[in-house]
Amino acid sequence: MDFIQLAEEIIKGRRLQRTEDLTELFTGDLEALSLGADRIRQVLCGNRAELCSIVNGRSGRCSENCKFCAQSAHHPTDCETYDFPEADEFVTGCGNMSRLGVDRYSIVTSGRAVEGDALEKSVRAYTAMHTRYPDMKLCASHGLMTVQDMARLKAAGVSMYHTNVETSRRFFPHICTSHTYEDKLAQIRRAREAGLEVCSGGILGMGESWQDRADMALMLAELEVRSIPLNFLLPIPGTPLADQPLLSTDEIRRIVALFRYCNPEAYIRIAAGRIRFGDGGLALFTSGANATLTGDMLTTTGNHTMQDWMLLAGLGYALKEKAV
Repeated sequence: MDFIQLAEEIIKGRRLQRTEDLTELFTGDLEALSLGADRIRQVLCGNRAELCSIVNGRSGRCSENCKFCAQSAHHPTDCETYDFPEADEFVTGCGNMSRLGVDRYSIVTSGRAVEGDALEKSVRAYTAMHTRYPDMKLCASHGLMTVQDMARLKAAGVSMYHTNVETSRRFFPHICTSHTYEDKLAQIRRAREAGLEVCSGGILGMGESWQDRADMALMLAELEVRSIPLNFLLPIPGTPLADQPLLSTDEIRRIVALFRYCNPEAYIRIAAGRIRFGDGGLALFTSGANATLTGDMLTTTGNHTMQDWMLLAGLGYALKEKAV
């Protein structure tokens, strides 16, 4: 397959379909594949890159049994546990990230949903952050919420709701049985009904096949998701995936390129696992990615924000201005 020709066809409006044989994307020359993915990104997305930062708003004791997660109550891990703090802590963190040139700031919570007192605290936190730092785009990741509760988040300043599909529909039951793939899709529909943009991606390297990866990428395209975070599994002791082999850096590059070919106009956001690259994952941002999470990734370690800003600026990306 001529990946440059395919890239040009995608730029002109072609979109990959489930009925197509995508095998060559899984096996073809990686450098040519990456070059084509970067071409798609340059033409259809431009040189704007986004930095995102997440903060853990409630940790541990999660009722769900996702095999990859250190925060699940089903797994014997050393995960720290705490409940939703008051707004001041989030406002401070939001301000720090704003000064470092971060575009988006998100509170992420463990558990099936946020409701009751935790919901009230989250609304106060988002309201305070939006009031103090109106130029910061606020995101939320609070599980399977109702339309009404998400509408309250939107009124408080949240613009985007995060809920990962995690993997393909076929493979999902192999990693979680306490909720379903359809639960995830229903949450996406509810978020849009509440007037929120959607951020949805998943975790790669959990034992899924290349076809599963393509199916996930195509599902997100069909859902018209424009913000796709890609996590690359860092196995955590105590979880059922603790002994899962790590993806190679070449596999990670190929996955990023695959998602760009399938989602040509989306922000492809690199999340957990980028630490595998000694240079901060520079090659990922010339293989189709144009956004990244920065700072710590909840229960795994991320990259330093200033380093990320400099890395992307050095590649010629346009970024939000720093204040420090």
